[in-house]
Amino acid sequence: MAKALIVYMSWSGTTEKMAGFIAEGVRIAGHEAEVRKAGEIKNEKDLSGFDGYIFGCPTDHLGMPEAFGTLLSLAGKAGLKGKVGGAFSSRSHPSSGGGVAADSVFKVMESELKMRMTNLGPFSLEGKSSFNPEEKTVDGQEGSRACQDYGKSIGEML
Repeated sequence: MAKALIVYMSWSGTTEKMAGFIAEGVRIAGHEAEVRKAGEIKNEKDLSGFDGYIFGCPTDHLGMPEAFGTLLSLAGKAGLKGKVGGAFSSRSHPSSGGGVAADSVFKVMESELKMRMTNLGPFSLEGKSSFNPEEKTVDGQEGSRACQDYGKSIGEML
């Protein structure tokens, strides 16, 4: 049984919920999943011992929060080359773009960390918002299932 680490940053709780549902998907695929807040990762040793890594954060000014970039720098020192990976993000306003934070995190994991990323690409969902009631949200059945499916697909790669 392989182990995946899901590391997230969340301001409103949306990304935290996504991390939980993604972990459920990894478990559905038959593997272990551990969920940690980004602030709990103090050094590269905190990232050791896992077969897969899924990193997630909210979208901040059309990109990832600066503090999450610091986490990715630590990940660069952890020797994750060839490990399975995925990236996710949440956004709460339509002007925050598609999955901008997830795209940025995914690209760093793939190109700089040389991880083996899911062919599903980066994953993003709306947070609580009244801007577009038709948009998938993590609080809806469709959104929670989408998160689980993303985790399950990464679990299948492990």
